Amino acid sequence: MGADKSPRKGEGVYNVVIIGAGTAGLVTAAGTAGLGGRVALIERHKMGGDCLNTGCVPSKALISSARLVEAIRRAPEWGLAKQEPRFDFEKVFARMRERRAKIAPHDSQERFESLGVDVFRGDAKFVSPHEVAVGRVRLRARNFVIAAGSRAAVPEVEGLKDVPFHTNETVFDEMRAKPERLVILGGGPIGCELGQVFRRLGVAVTIVQKPPRLLEREDADAAGLVRRKLEGEGVRILAGVDAKLAAKNDSRLRVWVEAKAGDRKPIGCDAILVASGRRPNTDGLDLEKAGVEYGEKGVKVNEHLQTSQPHIYAAGDIVGSYQFTHVADAHARVVVRNILFPWWKAKFDGSVVPWCTYTDPEVARVGLNEDQAGKEGIAYDLWNLPLEELDRAVVESAEAGFAKVLTKKGSDKILGATLVSERAGDLLHEFVLAMKAGVGLKEISGTIHAYPTFAELARKLADQYQKQRLTPFAKKALGWLYRRQRAGVR
Repeated sequence: MGADKSPRKGEGVYNVVIIGAGTAGLVTAAGTAGLGGRVALIERHKMGGDCLNTGCVPSKALISSARLVEAIRRAPEWGLAKQEPRFDFEKVFARMRERRAKIAPHDSQERFESLGVDVFRGDAKFVSPHEVAVGRVRLRARNFVIAAGSRAAVPEVEGLKDVPFHTNETVFDEMRAKPERLVILGGGPIGCELGQVFRRLGVAVTIVQKPPRLLEREDADAAGLVRRKLEGEGVRILAGVDAKLAAKNDSRLRVWVEAKAGDRKPIGCDAILVASGRRPNTDGLDLEKAGVEYGEKGVKVNEHLQTSQPHIYAAGDIVGSYQFTHVADAHARVVVRNILFPWWKAKFDGSVVPWCTYTDPEVARVGLNEDQAGKEGIAYDLWNLPLEELDRAVVESAEAGFAKVLTKKGSDKILGATLVSERAGDLLHEFVLAMKAGVGLKEISGTIHAYPTFAELARKLADQYQKQRLTPFAKKALGWLYRRQRAGVR
């Protein structure tokens, strides 16, 4: 056999050069390399991106610990002796980091190099539409994928940049000691999840939210239930107020908030957590040199995830639509296919995208909710099940919550679902699959569900649809038929 003539690392032409080793970049790299493609992957920070290092993984690890802490506090609800949980704040955070470290090897540089991917560490900059520089190395490829992700958006609050504050990018590794008081700027998913976590871990928490309600994108009843739950646990929520000023005096911090013009009030705290949205990481990529169009919301793409340069794709948070790990994964799968089969391009289908906020109870959603349907003028029927009607929820002392399903007016076609319950993110997927496969409530009603499970909520909601089909005329006709059957018995 002759000598291996494959080009050395960084030389020759790659099938694809990927910028960013978060979910979108990693899935694209693994998929392309697994199919025999030559791949270069560029990462300037940590492998695994936001989800592994500063997002989903560490936050859910903390949520798990905080959930157990709260369950111990609620021991009498299960017939157990009242007791206060004993825990060490630093050890809870250490456990989070240990869990994260257990998952990290799956996203490591070593693993991807073992898959045949050439990994480069450093800042990526486009030199031209067909070349990217990493330090002194220039990489050429037939295709490029921009998967540089997003970062925490810092609001324009006077003095904020002059005082110490945390974002999701720093709080999991840099907060080593428990603050007595924490102010969170933002009442979206990150603010609500971490607000509940820190309160359960003994921190006095204040959430400052400019919009009038928490979780703006969610069903109003769901947002209201989460607010009542947080306030019931001692979280102070200031909604409809604006943070105007932040300052530091010795070791103490203050945030001034304003509900109406000129009426400012200070909030003292030991730490500030900024949780007010995300911004795409388009800075520093020199996208202009590649001829790639982008804006404040991110890189502009078509339905095939192509940028203004057809051979350059973008995927994940930097696209600026749904900023979820599972959407980044779905983007990557479309990109892998389109790079391999450019003459038969796949489209990204965002019509059925689930998401979940991991508060307690969780809030999970797919498709339309009532607010959105109303704004879009879509006629619908609503099916609502309080969790207290679900036997498993009752025996688990988890009745706080509900399930709502919207169907097309006069039909069993599912337009959307919102679940507020324990493990709502898991339970939602029966509705996700039903929507994707075109299955309606009638078929869900006819599907046997194990008893007693939380999953029964899907069947119970579907049963509501079936029962409404029993019109007064139909009920009268069936009653006549039953009477005839009885009359035939001698």
